[in-house]
Amino acid sequence: MSDSESTDAASVRRLDEETVARIAAGEVVTRPADAVRELVENALDAGASTVGVEVEDGGLSLLRVTDDGYGMSREDAERAVERHATSKIRDATDLTRAETLGFRGEALPSIAEVGRFDCYTSAESGSGTHVAVRDGDVSAEATGHGVGTTVEVRDLFGDLPARRESLGSARREFARISDVLTGYALARPAVRFRLSHDGRQVLSTPGSGDATEALLAVFDRDVAGQSTTVEATGEDDADGETVSDDAVRVAGVVCYPSVTRATASHVHVAVNGRPVDDSNLRNAVAAGYGTLLPASRHPVIALRVEVPPDRVDQNVHPAKREVRFTDLDTVTETVERAVREALSTDDLSRTAAVSFDTDEALTAVESRFDELRVIGQFRELYLLCEDDDDLLVVDQHAAHERVNFERLRDDAGDTESVPLDPPATLSLSAREAATLEAHYEDLAALGFAVESFGGDTYRVTEVPAPVGRVATAEAVRDVLDAFLAGDAPDDPRRDLLADLACHPSLKAGDTLAPDEAGDLLARLGECERPYACPHGRPTILRIDEATLAKGFGRSNLGLR
Repeated sequence: MSDSESTDAASVRRLDEETVARIAAGEVVTRPADAVRELVENALDAGASTVGVEVEDGGLSLLRVTDDGYGMSREDAERAVERHATSKIRDATDLTRAETLGFRGEALPSIAEVGRFDCYTSAESGSGTHVAVRDGDVSAEATGHGVGTTVEVRDLFGDLPARRESLGSARREFARISDVLTGYALARPAVRFRLSHDGRQVLSTPGSGDATEALLAVFDRDVAGQSTTVEATGEDDADGETVSDDAVRVAGVVCYPSVTRATASHVHVAVNGRPVDDSNLRNAVAAGYGTLLPASRHPVIALRVEVPPDRVDQNVHPAKREVRFTDLDTVTETVERAVREALSTDDLSRTAAVSFDTDEALTAVESRFDELRVIGQFRELYLLCEDDDDLLVVDQHAAHERVNFERLRDDAGDTESVPLDPPATLSLSAREAATLEAHYEDLAALGFAVESFGGDTYRVTEVPAPVGRVATAEAVRDVLDAFLAGDAPDDPRRDLLADLACHPSLKAGDTLAPDEAGDLLARLGECERPYACPHGRPTILRIDEATLAKGFGRSNLGLR
């Protein structure tokens, strides 16, 4: 948005042909969230301490982004809407060392091409410039405006009916916009962010620089209250001595393993101030948690990774969501160590012992369920069963998940619900709330009744009760996560049911009477795919007698 830090050192200029050929930015605006991302990043590059985003009709009727950063002169403002004009790089040599959020020489003209574009900007209080773009024609006039920049885009894709038809509903498009602002609010806790939709404010961060306060603003007090800060630099050698030059810095806030979600969409990582979706960094976060997370659950975390600009390429993808590090191992190892040490400091670590010195001690099993004999329960989580000469271990939670999943699937949307008395209340983040409003019908089909209760609070009045066990109100979050995980999963109903099946299933600590254990095994045996839970984990593992004999040092299986 504001492309100039000063009228001299950072003025907007046209790029030479060689640089244009190198960047090949192409079309960057395919939906409202793309325009918001570009405008917010320009505001941040202009040194803004406050960024406000106003949206109407999911961004199709109006997008307005306002900042208090460095404004532009009239000359810069007019040039900023030209193709291949930017203040962020001078030539191709700057591409590998740019310290801004990206050059985006195409951003403003690309936005102006798909909507009615107006830019109000001023580098000096009291005198400003209004630049308007209509059908490719640019006009400029003097106007009053405080220091900073405001960009308004109306009737987005109004002249591109095919593109507009390809978009989701207003609520779904706003959910994507909310996702963008959430990422930047956590990546830039020192900046105040405001987001409103159709006149209602849905996100407001304090801009205090405190990562925990930013987390509180985005999520809620329950999440922020179960978190700890994280900070690490450099890389340790085998002796624990720092051997790097502290080129890699990691800071942020990590939620305890008691706060989890069904998908990795709440793992927020930013590189040099920009939110990224990087599988290597997500895996490093997971490695830092180690065995602390339950199976198939993901953490809530907001990390900021800083590396020298010449050690990361942030322009490898048009959407700027992917990066390439020159020293990936150093970055991932520092992230993993930072998370692990933060959790260790809070005495949250757990240990897991290996019972048998063989990788083949436990293997997935196919068995005759009607012939299994339950001989006990271990840790109030595993059923121990005898099957001829083998010991079978049944994960009662995974088994019950499979039973619940197939029952829900076969109900074909007619899921039994039960009322909650009293109703439960949930505080949802801005993007969770936007996703909920976009999927009310889907939630109802799954057996949930949810209504707005003012502000960011929602009331859950009914929940599904598959196979006689009542889901919790918190299951709403997992259903929303399933939608947030991707625009078009291969089978969205299956993904939703898999997460929903988890909540009413047996948990660790649930004691089963012998007849209840037998009933669970009988139901599992009736399933179409009894040997794995809907998330892919095995339901039953086998320990054969030979493995037991080896573990006890018996060379003769017949020796009792």
